[in-house]
Amino acid sequence: MTMARTEYYDDPAAPEPNSMVVAASAVVTDDEGRVLLQRRTDNDLWALPGGGMEMTDSLPGAAVREVKEETGLDVEITGLVGMYTDPRHIIAYSDGEVRRQFNVCFTARVVGGRLAISDESTELRFVQPAEIDQLPMHHTQRLRIRHFLEDRERPYLG
Repeated sequence: MTMARTEYYDDPAAPEPNSMVVAASAVVTDDEGRVLLQRRTDNDLWALPGGGMEMTDSLPGAAVREVKEETGLDVEITGLVGMYTDPRHIIAYSDGEVRRQFNVCFTARVVGGRLAISDESTELRFVQPAEIDQLPMHHTQRLRIRHFLEDRERPYLG
């Protein structure tokens, strides 16, 4: 059973954060330019694969490990979308942890593996950029994808 999570953004009703976890996410694209998304079990929203860094990880390594755990795919990091550390973004978990966002988002390409759903998601698919707006998604996830699609010259620093 996964925990429920509630995301707050710039919300005076948000609980006080009691933790900060360094996390990595990845925009994984296929040869057609579609973006790999998962529908999360903890909030039923679409999101990029990603998660917290472990003591044995580098940050790019954390992104590679999380993509493998959550999607079954082996990926290679190809670049950096940006860093997302906005203190107004708070994530509250049902076990009492209240986390401040600290996420570094990479770009990646598939080098192996097979698409396989984990217990963290109910659906996985490669989505055409034009269809992403129709999916239920937290705006902080949308922001990362938008920055990726803008093909920015430099990573987003926020």
